[in-house]
Amino acid sequence: MTLSYANGPAALPLLGQTIGEALAACVAAHGERDAVVSCHEGVRLSYAALADRVERAALALLADGVEQGDRVGIWAPNCAEWIVLQYATARVGAILVNVNPSYRQHELDFVLRQSGQSLLFYAPGFKGVPYRPLVEAADAPGLRAAIELGSSDWETFVDRGAGVAAAALAEREAALTFDQPINIQYTSGTTGFPKGATLSHHNILNNGYFVGAMSGYSEVDRICVPVPFYHCFGMVMGNLAAVTHGSCVVIPSEAFDARAVLEAVAAERCTSLYGVPTMFIAVLADPELARFDVSTLRTGIMAGSPCPVEVMKRTRSDLHMEEVTICYGMTETSPVSTQTRRDDPLGKRVASVGSVHPHLEVKVVDPETGLVVPRGQPGELCTRGYSVMLGYWDDEPATVAAIDASRYMHTGDLATMDDDGYLNIVGRIKDLVIRGGENISPREVEEFLYTHPAIQDVQVFGVPDERFGEELAAWVITVGGETLDAADIRAFCEGQIARFKIPRYVRVVDAFPLTVTGKAQKFKMREHEVEALGLASVDRTKTA
Repeated sequence: MTLSYANGPAALPLLGQTIGEALAACVAAHGERDAVVSCHEGVRLSYAALADRVERAALALLADGVEQGDRVGIWAPNCAEWIVLQYATARVGAILVNVNPSYRQHELDFVLRQSGQSLLFYAPGFKGVPYRPLVEAADAPGLRAAIELGSSDWETFVDRGAGVAAAALAEREAALTFDQPINIQYTSGTTGFPKGATLSHHNILNNGYFVGAMSGYSEVDRICVPVPFYHCFGMVMGNLAAVTHGSCVVIPSEAFDARAVLEAVAAERCTSLYGVPTMFIAVLADPELARFDVSTLRTGIMAGSPCPVEVMKRTRSDLHMEEVTICYGMTETSPVSTQTRRDDPLGKRVASVGSVHPHLEVKVVDPETGLVVPRGQPGELCTRGYSVMLGYWDDEPATVAAIDASRYMHTGDLATMDDDGYLNIVGRIKDLVIRGGENISPREVEEFLYTHPAIQDVQVFGVPDERFGEELAAWVITVGGETLDAADIRAFCEGQIARFKIPRYVRVVDAFPLTVTGKAQKFKMREHEVEALGLASVDRTKTA
């Protein structure tokens, strides 16, 4: 009997560098090559030019009094300054805190307070929502300054760095080690609020490096990155995969736009394209797809949520991405644990999430006993190695619950491992909904909805959706039989929580289906909604 355990090859050694050292090495080797092309901003930077902007921002951070370990937030959609600040904070040893551009007041306040941010950089706004009023109203006593990107405040901030000697930055960098925390990313879990996965230079730099290696990247590659930088998908699998291989990051727009993707790929001769399945579906559905020359594409990454098999096939044929790979992972593992290989047989590439990454271990265990199960038998997927986060920021109980004594990260996903070591995700233990690549905690949404004066009790769960994979539904028991509908719920949520967390379907009920011990049975609610709404599960390759 073969057990469901595998360890990744170690032919390529791990990088023993900080992110700043990796950037310096890339500049030395590829200084004149394109590093960043931001199409919507009209910005084109070579690695040498990027390094110059990074150094000016890093010196400005020192001038501002930012110390090693201070938390510095960035609340912005994709832009060139995002990448500049990613490297600048790394060079001074500050911990960059990624703030989701879709966050509203309730969520912003929590993240600012929980991470203890002392400095925040923010965009003017996103999707018609101005940020300044939300920043000014923020309930975050530790926040001493907030600087708007692209404004005179940003220019003044950067100019302050001119008064700091380069030797001071060199001295700061000399005191850094690659195992120190450098990034906090908030991820939804089963608790009422997101948890801050704390990641080191070693975690994310190496994960980006091996994602790039598995994709065959070199200095000639140009990676179109329409996925957000505030996710590991963008800032690790995109930016850090590029810098460790001398590749170029192409930003088509501040947020995903299918036409902008096609325009960027054609204009910049991109060789790789990233996206969650809904993004690829939208690109393939563009009525003018045939007008764009996308023949330079050869590879890319599809991840974030289950992938329809037909979409994978069309991606390979219509977008010329013969070497497209599927990745599986989670923020807590920096993020990628498994990936299909470019030369895998077609069956493996469309029906699995690949095999284990270099220098990592994976096992599938019985959730009750913790014992490794035989191959082919479902169980909880666990992963161990350099990629496992340092822990959840300022939340030791949650850290201990997620990472066991052997340093295995318990993913909460149910998986099977076949005889060749390839994994397939078959379900979830964790009570999460994955909508278009966004992890949503039903508990978090429930906690917010409980603040509605007309809601006595509420249960939130996921239902199938053709476009997003899953959508949110809510069953509500109202106070005194008051009437509520989806429009009422949306109006209550608007401006307070991110739009993707607002339930699409709302049903007011007198009672929930319960177990004999009084626990709400969400699976029965889900079954009822699927039947009542005429929904159907989508045939998908399981990815995450």
